[in-house]
Amino acid sequence: MTSKELRELDDAKLVEKLTESRQELFSLRFKHATAQLENTRELGNVKKTIARILTIQQERQGA
Repeated sequence: MTSKELRELDDAKLVEKLTESRQELFSLRFKHATAQLENTRELGNVKKTIARILTIQQERQGA
């Protein structure tokens, strides 16, 4: 998801999306460790999404 799409979500949806992204990252790491992951770029994309969500949450707490 892009930052713009994430900013449109409310706080509850952001927490839900963060949980989903962390579970997806765990799954991708497991697949990567067992050599079942074909596109390793997905790992970076999910990490960036998690970072975006955390940044938006931190901005909202400061405002």
